[in-house]
Amino acid sequence: MRRILLALPVALLALFLAAPAALAASPHFVSASAAFQGSGPNLNVSFKEAGLGNNQTITYLASADATATYACINGGGNHPSAANKETVSGPVSAAGTFTSGKNGSISQTLTLFPPSAGSFACPSGQKLTLAFVSYTMVQIEDTTNMLTESIPGTFSRCLVTGDLATELCPA
Repeated sequence: MRRILLALPVALLALFLAAPAALAASPHFVSASAAFQGSGPNLNVSFKEAGLGNNQTITYLASADATATYACINGGGNHPSAANKETVSGPVSAAGTFTSGKNGSISQTLTLFPPSAGSFACPSGQKLTLAFVSYTMVQIEDTTNMLTESIPGTFSRCLVTGDLATELCPA
């Protein structure tokens, strides 16, 4: 009985000391942004989340609605037929799992890729080329803590130049 009476204050003290640490964790996004990776079609979604606690493993999901226009380009660098292109739209996403450091935060980047051309193919002597890509409704989600941060804007890029840009990319 004495052991129980002595153990009770120790257990209560341990609970009292642990409570502030548990209450201190308050996950929130400090920043979230999106930008094209170099001169290519891939979109980097960068973020910083704080208030996670030390050494916490968190899973993230970057997502967007994307549109990609593919075209067939001949050896002379021309698009021989206006009908010889395909626009593909759909959701794209990238996931990653990271561990917070001693400061209870995670700063990372996930990369979104354009939708694939699927079964669209070019005739012999022509090359399948990604001419245009656009991302909307970009967001980053902490799936562990069920937090989502939207990144406003439309991120578009024309990947061809000259007359091809005029023909294949929206104005």
